[in-house]
Amino acid sequence: MMESRLKILLSEEGAEAEHVAKLTGYLRDELLHLDVDDVTAVPGTEVPPGARAVDVAQVGALLVTLGSSTTALRQVVSAIREWWSRCRDSRPSVRLAMDDDVLEISEATPEQVTEAFDLFISRHSTPGA
Repeated sequence: MMESRLKILLSEEGAEAEHVAKLTGYLRDELLHLDVDDVTAVPGTEVPPGARAVDVAQVGALLVTLGSSTTALRQVVSAIREWWSRCRDSRPSVRLAMDDDVLEISEATPEQVTEAFDLFISRHSTPGA
C-alpha cells in the first residue's frame, strides 16, 4: 500500500509571521499524537519574489505522512477541525491538499466545515475500508 501525504497550509490575513508559526506549531504538536508516520514543517513558504510582504498573508505549512493506516486521514482531519474550531479569536484559512484534491476552509460555519471535511475524507477513503 502506498504512503499518503497530506499537505496543510495555514494562512491568516494581516497576522504576524510569529503568530502563524505558533499556530502551525500547535497544530503540528497535536497531529504528532496521532497514528501518522510523520508531521514535517515545510520551509520555503515565504513571500513570492516581487510581492511586498504586507500584501501577502503569512503562511505556515505542514506535510503529514499518513502511512498505510486507513484511519489516519480521518484522525488528522478530525484533529484539524477541532483545532480550527478552537481558534476563535483568529480564524486562519486552512488548505488541505492530497494528490490533486484541494480543500480550502476560511470563513465557514462549523456545519459547513464538518460537511466539507467529511466529503474530503470520503474522496480519499479506500472502498470497503
